[in-house]
Amino acid sequence: MAALSAVAALQTAHAATPAATGTPSTIPAPASTGSWNPPSTLAGPLAAVWRHQEETYGDLYGFKNYGWDQIMANGGSVNYCVRWDSPERVTAAQRDAVHATLQKQYQKWMDQLTGWESWPYQQVPVKVVGWAVRDRAQLEWTDTSVDIYVNDIREDAPQCGEPCGRFFHQNGDYSGCAGGKSRHYDHSLWLTSGFEGGAGGDWGQRIGSEYFMSNLNTENIHVLLHEIGHTYGLDDFYDWDPLDGRQGFIMLAGSATRITEFDRWMLRDFWRHLKSRYRL
Repeated sequence: MAALSAVAALQTAHAATPAATGTPSTIPAPASTGSWNPPSTLAGPLAAVWRHQEETYGDLYGFKNYGWDQIMANGGSVNYCVRWDSPERVTAAQRDAVHATLQKQYQKWMDQLTGWESWPYQQVPVKVVGWAVRDRAQLEWTDTSVDIYVNDIREDAPQCGEPCGRFFHQNGDYSGCAGGKSRHYDHSLWLTSGFEGGAGGDWGQRIGSEYFMSNLNTENIHVLLHEIGHTYGLDDFYDWDPLDGRQGFIMLAGSATRITEFDRWMLRDFWRHLKSRYRL
């Protein structure tokens, strides 16, 4: 696992996710304008979740490397490195499918904020700027659309160069990055052969390479969606269920396969508490 900051440490590794049950079939459309007006059945559980986060993780307000901070620093976009922690080869078509799938899944979270509490972006472009591998021959393309990092090993896995990573340069100084600021990466999508479950935090998301590649055409890649939630500060619920089993939600691992209304309002609650530190 990547070294995690004190707050991001809550978003770590999860066991293999079982099949979900009780997933709502539909989610009401987001309001076109918004204030803090969650459904009455969710208001109490949402308040309990925020109290739990404050009591458990300390200075949520002082931590400055959530996904929120990364998007704001970039003016509404996010850059990725793909850590290809697998012996398999990747074609150019597969590379492009990985990029498109990542964009689609990421936008599913961003859609929950549209028109709400001064959230400034409808679309958040996701750009994959680099791939990291052990052997250059694994990548079956010759174009220069992404930077390629070969045999730069950390945590026994290939990584994109640390001078270009926001996790290592949270002050935004990418002067040591060969491609400059435009080629820096905010998150890593760490795809590991044989990896079960997932992990997530301010550094990005880690899931199984076989799982991800076999779900490129799946509407909701629920393990990845769960881990992206962690990048935005959302908690795990290993020891308690604020909804007392009444319904599943994506951040309660294994209980839902899509972002639910409760997940939406948790995300909005995080933004509600943190938005004052950004210029909007």
